[in-house]
Amino acid sequence: MNKELIDALTVLEKEKDISREVIMEAIENSLITACKNHFGKADNIHVHMDRETGDYEMYAEKTVTETVTDPALEISLEDARKINSMYQPGDVVRQDIRSESFGRIATQNAKNVILQKLREEERKSVFDRYYSREHQIITGVVQRHIGKNININLGKADAIMPENEQVKTENYRPTERIKVLVLEVKDTPRGPHILVSRTHPDLVRRLFEAEVAEMQQGIVEIKAIAREAGSRTKMAVVSHDESVDPIGACVGLNGVRVNAVVDELGGEKIDIIQWSENSAELIENALSPAKVILVLADDDEKEALVIVPDFQLSLAIGRAGQNARLSAKLTGYKIDIKSETEARESGLFEEIGYIDDYNNDYSEEEYASEEEV
Repeated sequence: MNKELIDALTVLEKEKDISREVIMEAIENSLITACKNHFGKADNIHVHMDRETGDYEMYAEKTVTETVTDPALEISLEDARKINSMYQPGDVVRQDIRSESFGRIATQNAKNVILQKLREEERKSVFDRYYSREHQIITGVVQRHIGKNININLGKADAIMPENEQVKTENYRPTERIKVLVLEVKDTPRGPHILVSRTHPDLVRRLFEAEVAEMQQGIVEIKAIAREAGSRTKMAVVSHDESVDPIGACVGLNGVRVNAVVDELGGEKIDIIQWSENSAELIENALSPAKVILVLADDDEKEALVIVPDFQLSLAIGRAGQNARLSAKLTGYKIDIKSETEARESGLFEEIGYIDDYNNDYSEEEYASEEEV
């Protein structure tokens, strides 16, 4: 019987991720509870279970007295000497207790104690499992739509993806496997409440960290990300090794790395730019693919004025203002973009003493024929 118990505990430990020690402690506590229900009190009762064999001993410590006033705590001298003739009044006797003597109610209560402890430990185990993965990527299976939210099975628990964390251009079908970012894990009486996202910028960050070996080694670092989920992401990267090109590392040979991320995001466009501690240079890089003539950045007010060639104005602003909007999010600056003609007519160049030495490497016709990347 004990071998069967140990085997059952081993299976339970693997399936529920609950340690054998915890389960055995629950069994010991359940036996003490049964004693309390059977005898009315259990202050003097001790239970010990062998962790290797499953054997257990259960006994009550009783004081030897001439006259017994509380049978649960005391034993008569006559009964004590039946156990050992050397006992004297005041001695403490260890009297074995047999669980077979427990009544049905006491046995049921003991069972309930074990089941309750197992439920608590299983809930705690599941919570710890996913709490440790907050802001990490995990693969789940779409289960069903609950109103505008989506229920996703993560293996040991279900998660909720709210409407505002769903990409509007994506269609989530039941049984579909998708990668999600674990946003938040809360412990509740009904088990862990897990929120996941497909729109958070950290989803892009974690996908690149999984694809780019240089990021795992700490050579290349993502300094900032701005994202409009389902449409476009801008990402600023830096290399801590002069011999490593951070943009090339993220793109990969023949674009294999960036394409893997783009595929996972359903074709979302990704602009990878060089990070710079110089705010003007960073803003210029962020507005790529548009070419910039001049950047005037106010680091105190976090504002910047950008001058671009006339035929680059629409490219700098982007479709529906997206390029400028994402650049502002990426850099943290409020960006005002003006055309070269507008700057000249307003006298801005003369006001700041700008010398026009801008060298345009591209013709207006070439730019006009290019599509926005």
